[in-house]
Amino acid sequence: MKAVVCRRHGRPEVLEVVDVEMPAVPDDGVLVRVHAASLNPVDFFSLSSANWAARRLSWRRSGPEVVGTDFAGTVESVGRGVTGFAPGDEVFGGKRGAFAEYVCTSGRDGLSRKPANLTFEQAAAVPVAALTALQALRDHGRIQPGQRVLINGASGGVGTFAVQLARVFGGEVTAVCSPRNVDLARSLGAETVIDYTREDFTRSRQRYDLLLDIAGSKSWSASRRVLAPRATFVAVGGSVHTVWGGVHTLKHLAGVRLASIGSRRKAVLFITRLNEPDLRVLGDLLESGQVRAVIDRRYALDEVVAAFDYMGEGHARGKIAIDVSGAAGRPRSPSPPRS
Repeated sequence: MKAVVCRRHGRPEVLEVVDVEMPAVPDDGVLVRVHAASLNPVDFFSLSSANWAARRLSWRRSGPEVVGTDFAGTVESVGRGVTGFAPGDEVFGGKRGAFAEYVCTSGRDGLSRKPANLTFEQAAAVPVAALTALQALRDHGRIQPGQRVLINGASGGVGTFAVQLARVFGGEVTAVCSPRNVDLARSLGAETVIDYTREDFTRSRQRYDLLLDIAGSKSWSASRRVLAPRATFVAVGGSVHTVWGGVHTLKHLAGVRLASIGSRRKAVLFITRLNEPDLRVLGDLLESGQVRAVIDRRYALDEVVAAFDYMGEGHARGKIAIDVSGAAGRPRSPSPPRS
């Protein structure tokens, strides 16, 4: 099968599209024919020197690493211990090695049925970014109806989902983004939009109950000026440069956590969990139209270097989609019900 592999650390130019062996299907495995995938900052970790240092120390380092995480496609086959999925089911989820014609997931991975009204491309744009936004708001931010929520970095993959989900949870949303994304943020449900090139939100007189910091552009001392006395500050994910080997954002996140110790205002760092129950929650919201995926650009599998280069520039609006099968953007009919 065709797959995007990384044989050494470096810039995206080191990525190659090559033939690799089909993944084996364990008893609890689900083999998915991938129609579409999407790119996330975490996928740059495959290119980082830290990843390759870890691989050299691991006994599981044989063979090139297949990159990618988000995918949507059709179940090809299932292990003998699997009862929840069957060949022909249309699914979406997250698993390392998604930039390939086939990916195999197991019970430890996130996999769910694709909403019938979404294309494979739209579904593939969801898993990592939307799960990050959901868990940041619901689990770590403990969002409540009527709370004032500020989202710093509202126009990227996580940010576009966070604006919508904050509204679903009843929050009063203020979005911070660049001038070209102001209309997008408003269309997603932000009641107030701050153009960061014209206004520093940390100098505002407004106070917020919950601040999602996706951009990582402000220090804790600056951000706390706009936090209510018992507010929560959630540092969400990381930038491309964090996982690509840079240390600036890592220092920023560590600094926020240390500086917040002893404060009534809570600062939270977390790692997104890929899991089926949360994908089902998102699937329901997508199917009902309460949440939608924003897709900026589309690339074929053999154009993946250009896709990485574009994300590395840091100006993507929403998600970057990868068409794996040539059918990614076409609506599919729902799978027939099983008796």
